[in-house]
Amino acid sequence: MRTGAFAVVLGVLAGCSGKPQEASIETSGEPALKVMERVALAARDCWFRGRDTAFAGYSMAPELDSHSGRPRILVVPRSNPGGLPLLVVEGQGKPARIQTFGPLLNGPSGSRIAADVARWQGGDRTCANA
Repeated sequence: MRTGAFAVVLGVLAGCSGKPQEASIETSGEPALKVMERVALAARDCWFRGRDTAFAGYSMAPELDSHSGRPRILVVPRSNPGGLPLLVVEGQGKPARIQTFGPLLNGPSGSRIAADVARWQGGDRTCANA
């Protein structure tokens, strides 16, 4: 009986481990590079050039020219541009399958980030109100 209770406690703790949330969305027919170019431009304009306060401490590092066939954009700490990304938006294939993952999705702006990326990959480049 103790072993079973211990396993339940471990399972609960594992669920609270802060594992980054991940979202994956498939697009209709477009290749990953085209979709990721659109997402990168919208992210740049809305989150960074638009001075979105949720992204004030971050900068964007687009890696669209990928030989791996997985173009992506990274959001990294502004104070440590070579540091680990806090948000990754990555595309692959045709039709493009876009994956978004990283600890920023678990924060207060997580649902808005996911909604922005979904809207932008669908072709709508409008910015959400922060």
